[in-house]
Amino acid sequence: MAMKIVKDIMVKLSDYPTVSKEATLKEAVEALEEAQKKLDPTRYQHRAILVYDENKKIVGKVSQLDVLKALEPKYEQMKDSRSLTRFGFSHEFMKSLFNQYNLLDKPLDDIGKKTGKLKVKDIMYTPSDGEFVEETATLNEAIHQLVMGHHQSLLVTREGDIVGILRQTDVFKEVHEAIVS
Repeated sequence: MAMKIVKDIMVKLSDYPTVSKEATLKEAVEALEEAQKKLDPTRYQHRAILVYDENKKIVGKVSQLDVLKALEPKYEQMKDSRSLTRFGFSHEFMKSLFNQYNLLDKPLDDIGKKTGKLKVKDIMYTPSDGEFVEETATLNEAIHQLVMGHHQSLLVTREGDIVGILRQTDVFKEVHEAIVS
C-alpha cells in the first residue's frame, strides 16, 4: 500500500459546513444539516462547523459539544469541567455539580429563541497551534498529532491557508481498511 498523505483523505473546505462568526447558533446548526445532506453516504457524518471571519479566513470551530454547552450558560462558569474527571473526581461528585449549579434546568425551553440569539463567535473554539497539519504530511504524522493532542480533527493547511479538515473518523477508516485487508 502506498504511503497516504493528508490531502488524500481530508474533507475539502468546500465540502465542509462553514458559517460566519457573526452567524447565529441556529444558522450554524442549519449549515451543518445542509452539509450532511450533501455528504457522500460512505463517509462519516460531520461533527462540527468551521467558522470564518470577515476576510473569509477560518478562525474557529463549533463542535456538537459546543452546541450542547451553549444551551446552558452556567457551564461557562465551570470552565474546564472535562478536566475534573481526568483528576479522578467521581461520578457522584460530577452529579453533585449538576445539582449544585442547577444545570440544564430548562435547556430545551424556547430553544429556537435561544439559538436564534446566540452568536457563533461567542461559543466557538479557536484551534491551537497543534491542531493544524500540512496537506503534504503523511498519514503517520497526522495520526501522531491526533493521538498526542487528543484531537477530533486537524485543520489542513497549504501555504498557511486552511484548505480542509482531517477528521479522526476518516483516519480511523483508513486504519481499519489497512487492518482488515
